[in-house]
Amino acid sequence: MPVKRSALPRIALLALIWGSSFLWIKLADRGFSAVEVTFGRLALGAIVLLPIVLARREPLPRSAMVWTRIVIAALFANALPYFLFSLAEQTVDSSTAGIINATTPLWTMVLALAVRHQRAIRAWQASGLVVGFAGAALIFSPWHATSGLLSAGGIECLAASVSYAVSYIYMDRYLARRGIGPIALAACQLLAAACWLALTLAVAGVRVPHVSTASVAGLVILGVIGTGVAYVLNYQIIASEGATIASTVTYLLPVVAIAAGVVALGEQITAAAIAGTALVLAGVALTRRAPAADAAGRSADPPRQTEEARTDVGRG
Repeated sequence: MPVKRSALPRIALLALIWGSSFLWIKLADRGFSAVEVTFGRLALGAIVLLPIVLARREPLPRSAMVWTRIVIAALFANALPYFLFSLAEQTVDSSTAGIINATTPLWTMVLALAVRHQRAIRAWQASGLVVGFAGAALIFSPWHATSGLLSAGGIECLAASVSYAVSYIYMDRYLARRGIGPIALAACQLLAAACWLALTLAVAGVRVPHVSTASVAGLVILGVIGTGVAYVLNYQIIASEGATIASTVTYLLPVVAIAAGVVALGEQITAAAIAGTALVLAGVALTRRAPAADAAGRSADPPRQTEEARTDVGRG
């Protein structure tokens, strides 16, 4: 489905916000610990979304079971991956984190098959996984002794992407189609995730931050815009243009992350990383290709996904 011209400015803005999140993480890391960065962005994001939910009079979950599921989803969708990316960017470039993040849809399909959330895949989807993971191998280039992506930082980025994939499957199975509005669900998740990080801070302790204009600005922008406003913008695009069109933002995030890292931080990007990113995105495109109706007039059994999972490659 072609992207409507009316949707282009908002899709571009959302790609700019989410794709640049890796830059803001890098800047925030200069003054705060990974736990502090994660807690700050989650708390600020919740502060942005909760008043919107109240103003729209969206009902909040009342069931203890639903809240338990939200707390679990918040761990894998927000608390864990946000922390892992913040931790990873202490040792790897922001552009590298954005590139590895692009593998999230591939992990989502692999895990969906592994847990039987998706029962089968078409030939083009299987080829998409092969192409995508070949691109990931090219990005990591383990055959190069100088490749640093198999260090702790690279593995942490990869683990964050897998965590996003786990959350999408979990949310589709236990939270989707439960009558919870997407903004209300996002607000509840951010609040629950902030509580996870508050507990972590209580155990790990708070060190004296090396506050600077860049680190504070990075944290505030990351939390208010990258974690709060972006959710609202994403929902608006889905509501007005549909989830399929909104999902095109997926292919722009690593491009923005690379550009932001190179321009703002002077990071170096290799030809292998660029080629690998192109292969990953091509693989994602194949796995997300809409199945045509088969001869019996029935469509294939695609993975059921929440609207957030379909339109969000992972926010970084």
